[in-house]
Amino acid sequence: MSPSSVWLVVMWKKDDICKMAALSFTLEATQGKARAGTIQTDHGTIPTPIFMPVGTVGTVKAVTQQQLKNVIKAKIILGNTYHLYLRPGTEVLEAAGGLHKFMGWDLPILTDSGGYQVFSLAANRKIKEEGVVFQSHIDGSKHLFSPESVMDIQRNIGADIIMAFDECPPYPSDYPYARKSMDLTHRWLSRCFDRLNETPDKYGYTQNLFPIVQGSTYPDLRKASCEYVASKGAAGNAIGGLSVGEPEEMMYEFTDLCCTILPADKPRYLMGVGTPWNLLEGIELGIDMFDCVMPTRNGRNGMLFTTQGVINIRNKKWATDFSPIDPGLPSEMSQYYSKAYLRHLFVAQEILGLQLASIHNLSFYVWLMKEARNNILSNNFVSWKQQILPILKQRL
Repeated sequence: MSPSSVWLVVMWKKDDICKMAALSFTLEATQGKARAGTIQTDHGTIPTPIFMPVGTVGTVKAVTQQQLKNVIKAKIILGNTYHLYLRPGTEVLEAAGGLHKFMGWDLPILTDSGGYQVFSLAANRKIKEEGVVFQSHIDGSKHLFSPESVMDIQRNIGADIIMAFDECPPYPSDYPYARKSMDLTHRWLSRCFDRLNETPDKYGYTQNLFPIVQGSTYPDLRKASCEYVASKGAAGNAIGGLSVGEPEEMMYEFTDLCCTILPADKPRYLMGVGTPWNLLEGIELGIDMFDCVMPTRNGRNGMLFTTQGVINIRNKKWATDFSPIDPGLPSEMSQYYSKAYLRHLFVAQEILGLQLASIHNLSFYVWLMKEARNNILSNNFVSWKQQILPILKQRL
């Protein structure tokens, strides 16, 4: 491990075991609840607030690792335990020396535990105390995910930040189901910590567990889950089970509730969110970390997020618009190619169109987080957000 790594002693209360975690969070500035900080991991520094591109199966779709690092300026990316476990498999990843080496990425990686995918993608799943028995969406083969096996899989994948195995209840869920699901998630969380305490870090760097708050859309359950998660003293904490179909205002309400309870000296991660305006609202409520497939998925379908508003690049109005894709974005690619050219690529069904749109949207998201951070540092976030929000939402 690098001598510059910042160490933080984290006491996990289970069995009074101390475990060193090479992840620290430094809070640099606040404006209201909005925060600018720095997360230090063994693979590098992450300035917050941060957007994390989603590389589900070890690739951010249509984008190379060099483009992620040098063009988009991503500081951390995601992988997914469910998908990487099924393909290429942990044996391949372990033989390669972990996901970093396998995919040629030397900056931080976070892996989602696969819980959401098990519950949303897998057929004929069966949830029980031990874990979840499910069928692969690829070939129908049966598998068991337990808190212990998911921790082992994530050890083998080798991410810097690994997520606890949880159940993500659907929206809407009735109260008895939401309560039962939350209690199960809490029991599984204790088993996740136990398993990590019993096993060593791999590949010469430290892996840090983030618990996940659940509780559906019930304030008392969310409060109880936040308090339980906070009691674990983890290096960071995540809010799950939102952006699953509930109204935006409800998402903001429960994000706000969680941020008032989760520790202020640890990073807060709002999972699976969202639009550019969702991110800015989340930042104002106290969120530090975000991820979402929207920039790449929407980009591949011709929707561009820009500094001037939302563009459907397939529309005929762009056919003779030779202005840059986004003249307000300090991205060489977004200023080099024209809207007319990008539309032509989509109409002609050229693969380059999907790539350029994905790179643009990710560059925009990363730029937006950097702008938010700079405005928090200069104590100008609230007025900047009020000014830019209606611009970002308008359809061009």
